[in-house]
Amino acid sequence: MKKKKSLFILLGILVVLLIMYFGLQAWNERREQQAEEEEKASEVRVTDIDADAIEAISFDVGNGEMSFVKEEDTWYDASDRDFPLDQTYPENMVNAMGQLTADRELSGGDELADYGLEEPAYTVELTESDGTVTDIYFGNTTGDYYYVTVNDTGTVYTVSTTAIEDLNYTLDDMAQLDDYPSIGSGNLLKEVITQNGETTTYDSENEEQTEDIAAVAGGLGAVTLSEAADYSVEDKDLAGFGLDENTRITVEATYTEDDEENVLTLYIGNEDGDGNRYVMINDSRIVYLISTEVCDNILNVEE
Repeated sequence: MKKKKSLFILLGILVVLLIMYFGLQAWNERREQQAEEEEKASEVRVTDIDADAIEAISFDVGNGEMSFVKEEDTWYDASDRDFPLDQTYPENMVNAMGQLTADRELSGGDELADYGLEEPAYTVELTESDGTVTDIYFGNTTGDYYYVTVNDTGTVYTVSTTAIEDLNYTLDDMAQLDDYPSIGSGNLLKEVITQNGETTTYDSENEEQTEDIAAVAGGLGAVTLSEAADYSVEDKDLAGFGLDENTRITVEATYTEDDEENVLTLYIGNEDGDGNRYVMINDSRIVYLISTEVCDNILNVEE
């Protein structure tokens, strides 16, 4: 009986502890939610625009004039709609500018010129789907803040200098480059090179080509798609890169990935004069710069 009584007591203590634990957890969650609501309520709003309603944004924060437009939920570079734009960049931009908050709203009779806002350093223009245009002007800095005003309201705010971080990219930074597979001697099955109408084949099943397969696999595995010469090349410009059908070298590499066979097609063109060659991949319109050394390895060219 004593054992049973002790067990019931322990179970009772456990239940009480569980109730206290979950009660404390719920209390903490309510406190966090309350703190978030209080912080949000204390924010000084400069703009309050639903990001989904913004269909165009243009600005120049020192990297040249940028302009992006949205059509059917897809963002494009307004000056080149074929540019492979990484969607996360314009999405972050409109989120940041559409919900811009300030440290404080200034009061007083100073002129806009006193804050550098008569001739602002930067201007961000947001256009909504209903045609509403919002201009955000960034003037002088004071410590870690910009003086900011919106449209012609004349109201001046101090906004953190980090506010424009989401805008501070070059167009090259915002390019969505192609994915490149992982290829090595362990998963390369075959490489077929076609040049000037002649074909050379390296087959992993050919024991006499073991060294050749290792060499071309090393070249294929060393490719890095990080630098581009043209992001949306037109057919008429391919010859200038040595990438037209009559000039280019075609490399078809058959490899395995997740137990499936895949084919990677590389088109290798002229040298650029700086130790690189122009290369295209599969059906992409991006012309990449790949080192001549790597290309020589892919083509199994001895130095």
